[in-house]
Amino acid sequence: MAATTPADARLASDLYRYSRYARGRAALAWMWDKPIARALVRAFITIFLVTTLNFVLIRLMPGNAVDNYIQQIMQEQLLSYEDAKQQASSLFQLDLNAPIHEQYFKFLGGLLRGDLGNSMLSQGTPVFSIIVAYLPWTLFTVGLGLLLSFTVGVGLGLVAAYRRDSWFDHLVSTGGSMLSSIPNYVIALLLVVVLGTQLRLLPIAEMRGATSPSVAPGFSIGFVADILFHAVLPVSVYFLATIGHWILSMKSATLATLEEDYVNAARARGLTDGRITTAYVGRNAVLPLVTQLAIQAGYVVGGAFFIESILVYPGLGLRLFKSIDQRDYTVMQGIVLLLTVAVVVANLAADLLYAKLDPRIGRAGGANG
Repeated sequence: MAATTPADARLASDLYRYSRYARGRAALAWMWDKPIARALVRAFITIFLVTTLNFVLIRLMPGNAVDNYIQQIMQEQLLSYEDAKQQASSLFQLDLNAPIHEQYFKFLGGLLRGDLGNSMLSQGTPVFSIIVAYLPWTLFTVGLGLLLSFTVGVGLGLVAAYRRDSWFDHLVSTGGSMLSSIPNYVIALLLVVVLGTQLRLLPIAEMRGATSPSVAPGFSIGFVADILFHAVLPVSVYFLATIGHWILSMKSATLATLEEDYVNAARARGLTDGRITTAYVGRNAVLPLVTQLAIQAGYVVGGAFFIESILVYPGLGLRLFKSIDQRDYTVMQGIVLLLTVAVVVANLAADLLYAKLDPRIGRAGGANG
């Protein structure tokens, strides 16, 4: 057997390294050829960039929680600035005087461990527990409002398309156009001013908050009715702010579907209008709207900042407003991160859902990768 020379050993080592490199590159190419893998990478990059930008912009805001607290105890306890600063430094765990890159890497390190930090103003209270306490109220109102607007809007748009150019079509289309052009916070202000202040049809002051102090929490009809009573205004705002979009989108999609050849073929076979509407027109027209529903959910959650602040409803939006006013950096970072993830995941879910509902999209994406 011939002895192995150093040159042969180096050649074998190079071939091994090359084969490992080639296998790794082939594996990455195989993964990148998958639409789901590409979508996940884009989602991760988007969340990372927005989180970094959010971290920097928050620290560029004038004032911070430490300075606000120092000014507060200087006025309340009549202390000098140095004494107040020393007292504040013992309470706040976050060193805002540290270089911003050190703060950033410390923030990323905690984020990788699933630690969003503690609130700067509520010492010992994790940001995660604050989010868990406020998130259900936002999800409840946003989910209920979107579900109602989607169901009613799709139905009205379908009927308007079948009765095009009728008085019903003109009424519904005009109403949908008007509602879709009004910002959600303007709708909230109009409900409060017109129905609450001018006409006095709604007890706005009593509807603030999520529940009434006099109603004991529990699985009872009274407690559920009280929750719905307080949720009427935010649910109504989300309903009115989004129903116009569903009406116009469903009408447009239905009119386009009615011109398809398979609809004419179904009529030629003698199928009833009800069968054609449910099995052919309605199902195909609503397909793109289902994916839009996921996107709308993400954006509406983000828009809850204005709605809950105006209506004084204790969701994530109101908590974010308070944290901005108080310069509670850690709470601001946690909530904005969650809202960013909600929007990105909603878009990702819409892409995956559309590919699932229409297999042609998934096959095309994979083929063209």
